[in-house]
Amino acid sequence: MFENRETAYIIAEIGANHNGDMDLARKMIDEAKNCGADAVKFQSWDTTIFSASVYEQNYFLGDDYRNRSDYTLKEIVDAFAVTVAEMQELAGYCHSIGIDFSSTPFNERQVKELVDCGAPYVKIASMDIDNPRLLRCAAASGLPVVLSTGFSQLAEIDRAVRWLEQAGCRDIAILHCVSLYPPADDEVNLNNIDMLRTAFDYPVGFSDHTMGTEIPIAAIAKDAAIIEKHFTLDRDMFGWDHKMSCTPEELRTICTARDRLAKALGSSRRTVGERELERRTEYRRSIVAARPLKAGHTVGQDDIDFRRPGNGIPPHAVDQIVGMTLTQDVPEDTLLKMTDLKPGGSDA
Repeated sequence: MFENRETAYIIAEIGANHNGDMDLARKMIDEAKNCGADAVKFQSWDTTIFSASVYEQNYFLGDDYRNRSDYTLKEIVDAFAVTVAEMQELAGYCHSIGIDFSSTPFNERQVKELVDCGAPYVKIASMDIDNPRLLRCAAASGLPVVLSTGFSQLAEIDRAVRWLEQAGCRDIAILHCVSLYPPADDEVNLNNIDMLRTAFDYPVGFSDHTMGTEIPIAAIAKDAAIIEKHFTLDRDMFGWDHKMSCTPEELRTICTARDRLAKALGSSRRTVGERELERRTEYRRSIVAARPLKAGHTVGQDDIDFRRPGNGIPPHAVDQIVGMTLTQDVPEDTLLKMTDLKPGGSDA
């Protein structure tokens, strides 16, 4: 699915930024589509994602408060979760407006639900790169698998890829990912995109958690096949990921850059385009007389200069011209012509 694409496939990661509000979810889908994203992605978790001990701690991921009294973590997880019916509704809405839909499953049942929604791929979150049961289930779905690699050493990535391959999946894309929210610039290591491409010979993309647009645009310039970027309509909204998500304006900037860079990167084979060739004569130089020269004079290095335009004898022929004899007078600052010259001789 992601092999040999002309442009990076941009995923607006809505995740749980809809805050359980389906009207907001549809607005986010509309906005992602208008910005130029190829896909939106949700997350299929429910209250089974955490064990009882996490709920007992009542620590809301991403904020600075513990032991809240205004709600419990379990209440928020339940409120932000998307039901199967809601997932199917969102998938249908995406299909109706022409943007791809997917969601990250966290168990085998959710993989099946994703297939039933007609998703074009399965995204495996970084936390599950060491989960062979989920990976094998994703591979058995028959859909392409997008594998995120946060937290992982190269050997762990290799093991996960082998699990997918052994389960019959050969349509794999690997996302370089740093699972910090957000990472500092010197923690991003975009050169891992090249390393992963060489190591696995699969399309490689970037799951981005940085602030701003510069880093994902740089990843596109490194030929990332996929850019996944958290997306919100309002960074000040209550919820897990809003503060580190990109705004519609930023997503539009990334999508515009993607389209321009696809054209600008072009070919690795050196070519001179037709429009550039048309300008070459105007910009290049020709050999001219540096001072008035008389017929019979033997041309020396000090007798010539190089000036625009380039429709005369080119500068690279200078060694051929020096030592030739003029057949006629040549005024200063005049382009020399081969008809002005004959093989070498001496001054009269």
